[in-house]
Amino acid sequence: MKVAVINKINSVSSQLVKVSHIIHDNPELGYQEMRAARELVKLLQEQSVAVEESFIGINTAFHASLEGESSRPRAAFLAEYDALPGIGHACGHNLICVMSVGAVIGLKEILSHVNGSIDLIGSPAEETNGSKVDMVTRGVFDNVDFAMMLHPADATALAMGSLALDAREFTFEGKESHAAFAPEEGVNALNAVISLFNHVDALRQHLKSDVRIHGIITEGGIAPNIVPGRAQARFNIRAKQRSYLNEVTRKVEDCARAAEIATGAKLTVRNFENSFDNIATNRVLAELMRRNFIELGEPVEDELPSSASTDMGNVSHVIPSVHGMIRVARKGIHLHTPEFAIAARSEQADKALILGAKVLALTALDVMADREQLDAMKREFSHS
Repeated sequence: MKVAVINKINSVSSQLVKVSHIIHDNPELGYQEMRAARELVKLLQEQSVAVEESFIGINTAFHASLEGESSRPRAAFLAEYDALPGIGHACGHNLICVMSVGAVIGLKEILSHVNGSIDLIGSPAEETNGSKVDMVTRGVFDNVDFAMMLHPADATALAMGSLALDAREFTFEGKESHAAFAPEEGVNALNAVISLFNHVDALRQHLKSDVRIHGIITEGGIAPNIVPGRAQARFNIRAKQRSYLNEVTRKVEDCARAAEIATGAKLTVRNFENSFDNIATNRVLAELMRRNFIELGEPVEDELPSSASTDMGNVSHVIPSVHGMIRVARKGIHLHTPEFAIAARSEQADKALILGAKVLALTALDVMADREQLDAMKREFSHS
């Protein structure tokens, strides 16, 4: 069966690479990935895979389901296809989505002969709001046994170090007045934002080393001779574990409240994007993935160090999951750079795309063929 899966993926390799190139050449931001979704759906339909579009009411999400001899175990493959502003597919999402699609096409060849079923979930906007968070909340993964995806990188590994993430927006409402003629009548909202940044900078020295706090001022007044009546800042707050991140986020919010008290500008706090959890890698599933990488001739590391965040973390806290990494660039070319965007459409990337599709498919097949592996995955998950 593994040979049949590999042969099927090889037979459609040119179509897979073509779609990856089209998506790379036409980058679309989160929730705007109309062409990417269309190309992926078309590729699946050409292989006689039925697809539900506008999945759970999201225009650029989609869902395909394939049934084997029995419905369980049920594997989910995740597809991401949004790009970054200005630098396009500098995270290689053009490869992520087609690897998962290729895995499903390969498994379709043998699924009628195994116990198990497949969900392919097109999940938009990983770089921003993270649609997988909404999918978790909506129960999309409630009947799924395990989930997998592979992410491009500068090395191949079973896991990516990740940080939990909160995205907070702090808005201060003050009072405008003439900055020279009657400054005493104004309440300076920009002062509150500056105070917030200063408080956060003072806070950093008393936090664990894995914490990352980075912010921008999105509003700061309209003219220098008018006391700013409204100012706003957005922060990403990250930490290795969700439990500690909750503490850090409360402290950052306290910094904002201190700025409110000090300046008199009224504070409003909101999440401007979904919160992400850290990835909890299922080691049983990861070791199956290791075996398939090695059998296909690809050396693999345990984990790549990273301070990034992803909505796949939320999935990994509800079902056993693995978010592997696959080499498409030389060592030292990092994600979210123009150099990585170039690497995501290279000859090496094309080879990694086909390899990744095979590894995903064969790993899912290992679980479907061995109930003991599924039980071990679930035991590990229940004790994590």
